[in-house]
Amino acid sequence: MAKEPRSLAGKVVAITGGARGIGEVTARSLVVEGAKVAIGDLDLELAEKTASALGGETIALELDVTQRESFASYLSQVEERLGPIDVLVNNAGIMPLGRFVDEDDATARRMIDINLHGLMFGMKLVMPSMMRRNTGHIVNIASQAGKGGFPGGATYCATKHAVVGLSEAVRGELHETNVEISCVMPAAVNTELGSGLVDNKAVKKLEPQEVADAIVEALKYPKFDVWVPKVSAGIFRFMQLLPRSGREAFVRAIKADQVLAGADMKARSAYEERASRSQPALSPQDAGAATEAAEAEKVES
Repeated sequence: MAKEPRSLAGKVVAITGGARGIGEVTARSLVVEGAKVAIGDLDLELAEKTASALGGETIALELDVTQRESFASYLSQVEERLGPIDVLVNNAGIMPLGRFVDEDDATARRMIDINLHGLMFGMKLVMPSMMRRNTGHIVNIASQAGKGGFPGGATYCATKHAVVGLSEAVRGELHETNVEISCVMPAAVNTELGSGLVDNKAVKKLEPQEVADAIVEALKYPKFDVWVPKVSAGIFRFMQLLPRSGREAFVRAIKADQVLAGADMKARSAYEERASRSQPALSPQDAGAATEAAEAEKVES
């Protein structure tokens, strides 16, 4: 007998990086389900426009996930205005691309701070209340890059591997509670972050709504592993049966090794520039070093 879906009507949902992309579409889908959504984003002006467009009881709040104090203030304001948080969607993340050997340290730190530390802050801050109430659901947006290594995005892959491992470990710590963890692992998505990426022969680029639908489904029918599209889970299991040489040959055959490495950087220029300005901002020293490295690369090429 099929399980009855959990109702999301009236549930308080906090979404990080919710002003655009997957976060925005997920917020819209949850509003349709009757949830009360709090969009947290570094770009408060855009978050307010998004919240206004979504209507309902949607609110917008400024959030810098790299600062624990900012995250704590965001969650506190959500509870004051909407009530106890039932769901936290850790969606904020960035994906600057390039060869690992060429990556400046400031870019690596920024990715780790946003993609991993920001997510950890959110979990640590929201879990005590959920555990006291013995109810709640944390949705961590990872990536299929958290299950494999994709050339051209080594540090991004590292952060998403960390998100998958962290989510699994915390799920184990919560096994005697009713607090749920879901780890969402989408393929490349047709958002600004995914601009210019190359399709592989097995899985085409997703639309944000497909990811949002998977998140809503995971909230209604709780599950940990959320592959988007679902066929990716079968491909992953098949690959685990192969020796490393076979897996690597398969990846090359379907051109999965080119998804990030072969990205059209001209098409990504606007996103890459915006991601470079994400918090934590470059220090004057780092900015100078990055500029020198870029000029040196132009000379060498």
